[in-house]
Amino acid sequence: MSTLWSDHIAGLIPYTPGEQARIPNLLKLNTNENPYGPSPRAIEAMKAALSDDMRLYPDYQALGLRQAIARRYRLDADQVFLGNGSDEILAHVFNAFFLRGGRPLWLPDVTYSFYRTYCRFYDVPHHLIPLADDFTLRVSDYTQAAEQEPAGIIFANPNAPTGRALDLDAIAAIARARPDSAVVVDEAYVDFGAESAAALLRDFPNLLVVHTLSKSRSLAGLRVGYALASVDLVAGLLRVKDSFNSYPLDRVALAGAQASIEDEAWFDQTRHAVMDARESLTQDLQSLGFDVLPSQANFVFARHRGQDAGVIARGLREQGILVRHFQAPRIEQYLRITVGTPEQCARLCDTLKAVLSA
Repeated sequence: MSTLWSDHIAGLIPYTPGEQARIPNLLKLNTNENPYGPSPRAIEAMKAALSDDMRLYPDYQALGLRQAIARRYRLDADQVFLGNGSDEILAHVFNAFFLRGGRPLWLPDVTYSFYRTYCRFYDVPHHLIPLADDFTLRVSDYTQAAEQEPAGIIFANPNAPTGRALDLDAIAAIARARPDSAVVVDEAYVDFGAESAAALLRDFPNLLVVHTLSKSRSLAGLRVGYALASVDLVAGLLRVKDSFNSYPLDRVALAGAQASIEDEAWFDQTRHAVMDARESLTQDLQSLGFDVLPSQANFVFARHRGQDAGVIARGLREQGILVRHFQAPRIEQYLRITVGTPEQCARLCDTLKAVLSA
């Protein structure tokens, strides 16, 4: 601990990302990366962007990319906000909407752990609402009368790390019940089988939807995310962003992201391949003695009925396979396993057979 640090730094507990190990013949199923590469059109666009124009700042408004995203969701470009990955957007969301006179932020107890990191970073008071025993989010917990209205509500849909998703009627009910609160739906995994709440934006000006190109667009290395919301909410995010970093996306990122958004055929082909592999993996894990939660993400959340999750994770790692084990209340016996290609899933299951019989 340095005596030169600001006063609040010592008390921060940073987010812990999935392990990035250097292991020979590594099979990395712990960080939910897409096993299929990005759109070839995106790669070509990024190569073309590497020109003498790199000496110039990127488009301050990123208008081309915002227009492409707006067209896809039938929105106005002024309803699209861009950031350096969805995590940066979420950081701006916490700053812009959840510091409201000490009112608490409502969020599930089992969800993306970065939310609690941001609560500590921005000193946002928060109230954890337990998921049901089957890890579903109970809508009534968010719509019932409260002594104090929340500053906002945030949840991932599909949820991470459980993979469960709410339908649009449930999301609409929450947004309708809390008109004085920003309701933020983090849709990092929505393209793998769930419905996007972007369809509700015209009816709910308090709703904000966050997307990333890291998962279904296979661009985790590019760091591009976006939010969809009313013009009013986007204006608030822009105030925060332009007080922090006016140019979060470079020329290469803007070119690659726009080409990826516009290549709908590649997007559909690869996401459906992941969804098909997920169903096969689920069946194979169940045959090995795992209980697997229904997933609409590019991962499954599974618990073995007879063996400890930590022991299984360590056994897989010794064989060059990484899965995510969360040592946290309620989920310490679960493993989050990224869906790979059929060949990768087969290697995982073959290795699991050996680990479980050891």
